[in-house]
Formats: sequence, structure tokens, C-alpha cells
Amino acid sequence: MIRSRTRLRWTQGLVFAGLALGLILLASHVHRNLIEAELALSTLLLLTVLGSIEAVERDAVLMRGTLAPLIAIVGTDGSGKSTLSADMCRSFVRKRPTALAYLGLGTGDLGNRIKQWPIIGARIERKLARKASQTRDVREKIPGLPTALVVYGLSLLRVHRFRRVLALRSRGIAVITDRYPQEEIPGFYDGPGLAAARPGSRIVARLAARELRLYQWMASFTPDLVLRLNVDAATALARKPDHKAHLVAAKVAVTPLLRFHDAPIVDIDATASYDQVRRQAFASVEGILGRQPQSAERQPRSDSGTFAVQA
Repeated sequence: MIRSRTRLRWTQGLVFAGLALGLILLASHVHRNLIEAELALSTLLLLTVLGSIEAVERDAVLMRGTLAPLIAIVGTDGSGKSTLSADMCRSFVRKRPTALAYLGLGTGDLGNRIKQWPIIGARIERKLARKASQTRDVREKIPGLPTALVVYGLSLLRVHRFRRVLALRSRGIAVITDRYPQEEIPGFYDGPGLAAARPGSRIVARLAARELRLYQWMASFTPDLVLRLNVDAATALARKPDHKAHLVAAKVAVTPLLRFHDAPIVDIDATASYDQVRRQAFASVEGILGRQPQSAERQPRSDSGTFAVQA
């Protein structure tokens, strides 16, 4: 009987040891595959680098003719951008063709999903967050070409979304955007991701320069109106407790500094009740969404390297 129990314990111990070894190997395999996936993504993005800006420059159709109005809703995480933009689109679509566009990247939600992966998720998320933080820091160096290519690839995704917005506007559809690209604050807040930290190599420096040109091109399309939702860090974090406090505080600090090429800006106290925020926002855009589309050729251009789009 005692011998049987001992044998059972040994068997259980071996099973647990086998499971532990299997989990370690699985984690190592997944981690290795993630590195390989990152390198594969880097290679794929490298093939798109040379043609990305030229494709935008050749897209002259979107730069001609008339553009329907665009209302940009900006503010830090937790200020209520998504709620207000969706509500506004639902209301104004009854009066005229109106579309809602998200011009962010969704990297925060992606990080939260990665964190929920079993065993290795939290570790990988911390690693990615550390690289992202280093890329945003003017005192640091961009952590290698793979990271730079991923950041550049995300910027290409934003450009793709922005071009779809232009296509909608060229067809007479007014657009309300959740976020808007800017070139004034580098490293975060919908600005160029490679313009803050030091490049570290010539190829990364070239990537950073090309990415900056993309943001200058997007920012050259001045919104008809910017609704700037102002909120303090404590309120924002109470609404978005999963967000990083230092990043939210940094966004709160720079929100009043953004000018969006001297676009008309309406400041709204987003700590007030939603009914108050809604009334002020809707009253501000009522006249704009009802007027005739403006000419794309009258859009202001950046003084610092904006695209000269060729037909």
C-alpha cells in the first residue's frame, strides 16, 4: 500500500514536471516565433517603404476638386472622444451624408489583449511597452531597426485610414474623426512616432524623415473645426483605469498646445456632464456640416516639407 502511494506520488511528480517543461518549451517557442514574426513583418514593411510616399504623392485625385467638411474631435484618453463622435455621426447623418472615421492606431487596446495571453503575455507586453516608451523619449535612442519598421508600419496604417477619409470627402461625404494626425508633438498623441528619440542608424534616420513627411502631408489638410475635449488626468484615469498614468498626464499637458495648422478650435470642458458637452459640441458644428464643401486647393499647406502632389 505504502509502495503504491509512493509510486503514485512519483508518477504525479513526473507528470507535473513534464507539464512544467512543456509550458517552458511552449513559452520559448512562442517567444521565438514572435521574434521571427517581428522580423518577417520588418521585411514586409521594408518592401513597402520605397513606394509608400510616392504612392501618396501620385494620388492626385484626392487633392483636387472639392472636399466635404471634416470635424476633428481630439483629447486625451478618457475625454469622451469616441462617445461624442459616434453620437454626432448618428445625429447628422440624417441631415447629410456623414461618416465616422477613427484615425488612431489602437495600440493601447492591442497591448491589453497581449497582456491577457497565458503565461507569456504580461512579459511580452512589458517588453513592447518598454520599447514604445524608449521611442517616445527624446533622451533615448530608437531601439533598433525592427522597432523602427513596426512604428513606420503603424504610420502607414494611419495614412491608409487618412486617405480613405479624403476619398469620402471627395465624394461629398462629411467626416467626423475620432483623433487627428498632427506634426507638432513628436512621439505620441497621433504624431510622428520616430521623430522624438535619436535614430541610431542611417536607415532608421531615413525612415524617421519619411515618416515625418507623411505626417506633414496629413496635417496639411486643416480640419474645418476641431473640438478639443479638455479633461484633467484624474478624471481621465477614473474613466480609463487601465491606461498608464504618466502617458495620460503627458497628453493632458500637451492637449492645449496643439493648433492643427491654426484650424478653428472649440475648447470644451469634458469634465462636465455628457449632456452639457453634447450641447456645446452640436451647437458648434451645426453651421459647418450644413454648408457647401470647400475646395481642396484652398487647403493650407505646411511650411516645412509638405508634399507637392503630382498628377
